[in-house]
Amino acid sequence: MGLHNLKPSKGAIHKEKRIARGEGSGHGGTSTKGHKGMKARAGGDNKLGFEGGQTPLQRRLPKVGFKNISRVEYNTFNLDQLNNLVERFSFTEITPEILSTNHIVSKKDKIKILGRGELKSKLNISVHACSATATEKIKAAGGSIELIQK
Repeated sequence: MGLHNLKPSKGAIHKEKRIARGEGSGHGGTSTKGHKGMKARAGGDNKLGFEGGQTPLQRRLPKVGFKNISRVEYNTFNLDQLNNLVERFSFTEITPEILSTNHIVSKKDKIKILGRGELKSKLNISVHACSATATEKIKAAGGSIELIQK
């Protein structure tokens, strides 16, 4: 075997389909596009959601809802959840940095404390927001709360 007699295996190479090059090519006339209609014409591809001229589904359905671009999303923790965190990780204080280093929240998350449950231990808490009932219960347990302005 030499380089001069190398060739692809049988059936690996196909002849190019030459469209619109006369009737003798076998692909003349309508050029494999069928007869008439939008898809037989130049640029005849339908946009996404097109239903043949019928009003598309996305226009038939009513507009619903409202997305407030000023909304601030918080990761919420209740006092009973803070008790569980104190038991698991033996925290004496809770800050976004401590929670992110322990992979409880991500670095950019804002944290809010809510007032469900009772706080069993004294905690120094530094978070972005806190409800009024949670603030009362934290201070009653001997802890302190500091709000981060960001």
